[in-house]
Amino acid sequence: MSNVAATSLLHLLQLASPSLPIGAYSYSQGLESAMASGQVHDQATARVWLIATLHEVVARFEAPLLWRLLQAWSLEDAAAVTHWTEIALAGRDTAEFRAETVQMGYSLTRLVTELDIATPALLAILQQQREVPLPTALAFAAVALGVSSEMALLGMLFSWAENQVLVCVKSVPLGQVAGQRLLLSLRPELEAAAQAVQALDDDDLCNWAPGLSLLSMQHEMQYSRLYRS
Repeated sequence: MSNVAATSLLHLLQLASPSLPIGAYSYSQGLESAMASGQVHDQATARVWLIATLHEVVARFEAPLLWRLLQAWSLEDAAAVTHWTEIALAGRDTAEFRAETVQMGYSLTRLVTELDIATPALLAILQQQREVPLPTALAFAAVALGVSSEMALLGMLFSWAENQVLVCVKSVPLGQVAGQRLLLSLRPELEAAAQAVQALDDDDLCNWAPGLSLLSMQHEMQYSRLYRS
């Protein structure tokens, strides 16, 4: 492996870690409500939930937005960054989902800014954004770190899957081996999602997931909860 490839891979691993101080591990993205309602209660139902959410929600909205934002940041296209950022914010249809993406986006952009790795041109575009959701922040960080768009997309999808599996391990609960088995079984699904994301037309982007939205709204009033969404 060349030094450039190794550096890019290490940067990707850093970006994809839910343990970074952006707070990803404190969110379940509706999964905690699905467990409370009994929809997810063991390894089999957890896998069904994750695959459905991956292909019907993440790969149809947040991941395609990331893909477009990666291109926009790479080209230093301020208008495109602003356009897709506004779409990302408008598409968060519950208070918890919106707060989640804004909080993590803020934390990541602040981290990258303090690390002093972004060019003045990228920083100037960042400063034009009123709020920075997570897809915008991830794309900004990936371009600043020199991570390829394809690797950044896979990293985002894996990070999402790892965090969701961790929620299942802690809260279903699943054992560590069951969690790793579940995560390993998602590999072909993540690869297929990444390919689909890159082929999606702008008009095909969709955040229509009423069941997940209802679970998110119920979570806002859930009596006992460990996660912020």
